[in-house]
Amino acid sequence: INRIIFRTHPELLLRLLHAESHSCQSRPNFLLLLADDLGIGDVGCYGNSTIRTPNIDRLAEGGVRLTQHLAAEAVCTPSRAAFLTGRYPIRSGMTSGNGHRVLQWAAGSGGLPPEEITFAKILKEQGYVTGLIGKWHLGLNCHSSSDHCHHPLSHGFQHFLGMPLGMMGDCAGAEPSEKRVALQRRLHLWGQACALAALTLAAGRLTRLLRTPWWMLVLGLAALAAVFLAASRHVGDLIIYADCFLMRNHTVTQQPLRLERVAGLIHKHRPFLLFVSFLHVHVPLVTTADFRGRSLHGPYGDNVEELDWMVGRVLRALDREGLTDNTLVYFASDHGGSLESRAGPVQLGGWNGVYRGGKGMGGWEGGIRVPGIFRWPGVLPAGRVVDEPTSMMDVFPTVVLLGANVSPPPRVIDGKNLMPLLQGETPHSDHEFLLHYCEVFLHAARWVQRDREYTHIWKVHFMTPNFHPEGAGACYGSKVCPCIGDVTEHDPPLLFDLSTDPGETHPLTPDSEPEFHAVVGRLRQEAARYSLSQVHQQLGSIYNIWRPWLQPCCGEFPRCGCDLEE
Repeated sequence: INRIIFRTHPELLLRLLHAESHSCQSRPNFLLLLADDLGIGDVGCYGNSTIRTPNIDRLAEGGVRLTQHLAAEAVCTPSRAAFLTGRYPIRSGMTSGNGHRVLQWAAGSGGLPPEEITFAKILKEQGYVTGLIGKWHLGLNCHSSSDHCHHPLSHGFQHFLGMPLGMMGDCAGAEPSEKRVALQRRLHLWGQACALAALTLAAGRLTRLLRTPWWMLVLGLAALAAVFLAASRHVGDLIIYADCFLMRNHTVTQQPLRLERVAGLIHKHRPFLLFVSFLHVHVPLVTTADFRGRSLHGPYGDNVEELDWMVGRVLRALDREGLTDNTLVYFASDHGGSLESRAGPVQLGGWNGVYRGGKGMGGWEGGIRVPGIFRWPGVLPAGRVVDEPTSMMDVFPTVVLLGANVSPPPRVIDGKNLMPLLQGETPHSDHEFLLHYCEVFLHAARWVQRDREYTHIWKVHFMTPNFHPEGAGACYGSKVCPCIGDVTEHDPPLLFDLSTDPGETHPLTPDSEPEFHAVVGRLRQEAARYSLSQVHQQLGSIYNIWRPWLQPCCGEFPRCGCDLEE
């Protein structure tokens, strides 16, 4: 979806009340820009000197850059749920305990529960026009293909143009595959097993080893074998129709998605909150011709540079509409870069700088430390750098307080209002402890210990994934590292002082750190005290399977297909 407004009339994105916005200067507009799978080490203002990101860099020069900005989890569905609600994803059930890390199908019944409250829902009630463009990945329907219980329009967005899941290699039949290859292999094995069983029964009867009625069973097994083998050949086509489609509000308008072109979009007349949820830089790295071959880092670098160009287009449209001074702009990535995204020797995932690990790796910094930039001219100081721990969950209370001038709803909110820290009114973050979950399992926790002379940022790892091959820095050969099973449970936990060792390369011991037992004991105590109770988990296997009756369809199911975008 490279051309969602970015090539054709990007100013349409931002005409969301030019006339009336001048009378609402006390309430800013909000432009929230979220990349997909972008590593913190891929951006110039975070230290990259070989990938060109001038627009993101200028955004940081004109605003506040956070160096310890953290995602709530290291994969997209739970991270995005936490971003929208200001709550750990385990509180809303946007995770699981059985290996289902994200929503797998657009026609699954899991998703962000209707009772959850997003910042978009609150601002809509306060008169804002709210829009979402791009990736959602938080569910669509519960009981029918039209109940829209998890849909963006049920969570406070008045306008939606985008993909219910997001970009996948399977949408282009490219590697790495999220689902297609594993499903093909499983179906092929089932087909072979049924065929072998049929042949065994037939051979047993022909050799008179079996005397029971057999021909119906043989025919049934042969038929199953044919079905499984045929399905293994066509499951890729099913995925393209089932998951790779475009929606405008509740309507499917392009199925399957035409990756090379999509146009749009929204315009209204009140203060606005616009969430641009980029499909870049997730595989299959669909990049337009103007950017292919431009970077020094192959297809991935090309895609990052196109992402930066898109950011620039949106920011220039703000300038043209005269909305820059009254708009709070936020830029981040949903989690760290994917180290396992490879096609043969070609790296298709990002770089996480000095930080260990990447996407999906529990509590390692490389999976959860992300770019974080805020800009609001005249309100936030230009060029300010904040080295305090902050969370993507902090966006919720910050936006709600600025846009609605009300306190967050009466429920547990884990995010903190960032404005005093961003404006320099306070030198410290309000976060003392932060928990790092992998599914429902607590993998790590950090403690910001302050005293008069020095600040320690202690971090313990209770569990870490086992990397493959031995000595590597990722789980190569897998889509993502597991949360449980092939992990190492540490007792005592691994302890690091991120203040001096941000790359988590030198674990402390009782011999090297006199406060080791005191720090570990305090973190164990706080982890137990703050340990979150589980609610109904939306990503469990029952809710995360394809259900034909929930399949959004342009046309009559199963004959889905159209291109209304023409």
